[in-house]
Amino acid sequence: MKWSMKLRTRLFLSISALVTVALLGLLLGLFSVLQMATMQQRLVQDTTHTLSLGLQLRQNLGEQLNLILDPDTVPENLLALQSRFQTLLSQGLEEGVPNAGFNQAKSNYQAFLEAYRQSPAPSRSMGIDQPLGSAFNQVRNDLIDSHKQTLEQIIHAEEHSRDRALLISGMLGMMGLTVLVLGFMTAHNIARRFGQPIEALAKAADQVGQGNFDVTLPVTKGSELSLLTRRFGLMADALRKHQATNVDELLAGQQRLQAVLDSIDDGLLIIDRQGRLEHLNPVAQRQLGWDPSRIGVSLAEALQRPELEQQMRLVLRGGSLDRPPEDLSLEVDDEIRLLTYSLTPVSHPQGPILGAVMVLHDVTEQRAFERVRSEFVLRASHELRTPVTGMHMAFGLLRERISFPPEARENDLLDTIGEEMQRLTQLINDLLNFSRYQSGLQKLELAPCALDELFERAVARFAEQAAAKQIELVCELEPPLPRIQADIAQIERVLDNLLHNAIRHTASGGRIRLHARRHAERVIISVEDNGEGIAYGQQGRIFEPFVQVGRKKGGAGLGLALCKEIVQLHGGRMGVFSRPGQGTQFYMALPV
Repeated sequence: MKWSMKLRTRLFLSISALVTVALLGLLLGLFSVLQMATMQQRLVQDTTHTLSLGLQLRQNLGEQLNLILDPDTVPENLLALQSRFQTLLSQGLEEGVPNAGFNQAKSNYQAFLEAYRQSPAPSRSMGIDQPLGSAFNQVRNDLIDSHKQTLEQIIHAEEHSRDRALLISGMLGMMGLTVLVLGFMTAHNIARRFGQPIEALAKAADQVGQGNFDVTLPVTKGSELSLLTRRFGLMADALRKHQATNVDELLAGQQRLQAVLDSIDDGLLIIDRQGRLEHLNPVAQRQLGWDPSRIGVSLAEALQRPELEQQMRLVLRGGSLDRPPEDLSLEVDDEIRLLTYSLTPVSHPQGPILGAVMVLHDVTEQRAFERVRSEFVLRASHELRTPVTGMHMAFGLLRERISFPPEARENDLLDTIGEEMQRLTQLINDLLNFSRYQSGLQKLELAPCALDELFERAVARFAEQAAAKQIELVCELEPPLPRIQADIAQIERVLDNLLHNAIRHTASGGRIRLHARRHAERVIISVEDNGEGIAYGQQGRIFEPFVQVGRKKGGAGLGLALCKEIVQLHGGRMGVFSRPGQGTQFYMALPV
């Protein structure tokens, strides 16, 4: 701390000396300028007053001449002018105006007045050779001399001011030169004593930053810099030891991370910020039939999938895909492989996106099984539909031909059989529809669809059921809403399924809201209730086939799965938002 105080003291004293000298010079110049300005102002005031008095005196003297030359002049007027002349002349002398012409004019004017009193005819005695005229001309010449003296004083004051300004400029120039010389000497001394060692330390710091800890530092005379250099050397030595200690640990950690990535069962591709492949694990190499030479290539170009370019740009901006992407179909080793993939951005804790991760999963066998299952369900449903339809018709004819008393047990049994056969028929129809959608056999009949009319028809179909449970059905549309291209019958099937579920799971006196709004290039249609809600653990599987959720279960669990297939076939996506005990909101986002 003592050495550090010495360095600060030297720097402080050097800079303070420069600042003090500069301030003294500035104050001296400022004081001289102010003093010169004050003198100039006083001189201007005095000369202005003198010129003004001289002008008034000459005007007064001219008026006296006019009255003297006029034979009909009133003596009182001339006496008033003579009194005014003497008053002005006495005022100038009493105020201390430095003008010898005024003193001479005063004595000569008295001689003029005496000559005027002794002249019997003043108007005819104003000739130059006459005493009165000669006295008048003498007074006038005195006033003219006074004016010339005043002008000479002004010229002399200007010369004096110019000389003084040159003197002040010279003094300020010398002061500035002195400050410049002192500043140069101080800067040179500081640069010599501190600049070179600090520059050497900066170069050593650059080498340390590049990983070279074997640095050589110069010996300095300054105790403070010597201490800093010694401590910097100790720091570099400690870093060198720390690096030697941690290199093995870093290599071991990198090898462990590499082993973890390579041991993942799914294919893993790491993409950099520009969308180029940076790493792929052995599983991905086997799945894609690639080797490490593909590193550095654009992912869309390597997979020959142009749509990946747009998806990659979206993910690298921090977004997410709206819907699960289609399977990748690749021919590897003379066989077709189907791979599902997901893209996830990799972001720094501070926020910027560093790249993305692509996870591949081989679903070749799963898709083959699903295709076989779909074909089996479709064929089985067709095979079951004919006998069940026949049974249903036969049961209807049988019921028309037999009758039992109203209180008989047989009536209940017949109702139960009819309900179960109806339920079985509905199940077969759902299986057929779901299989058609999954296998791609279902085709859409697209037409312009007005959402307000769609909502009105849906409310009309379920008004009776809602009224039976005292449930309020509300429609809310946020304009402007465009017409969408949709298969109206299929969209109505989705709305019917959602409204049916909402009425089932909403208590009496509840409320169901149908809402539509536009969001960018999509229209969001939602069905919201304030019923029992869905448990968080069940929301992730709610759109899977044959899955039933909630306390009130019924049917085969194909309704929501079928709804999702219909929405996805329209190019949209479907989701759910629910809180247990606070209601549920199902929504579908359809393209405009």
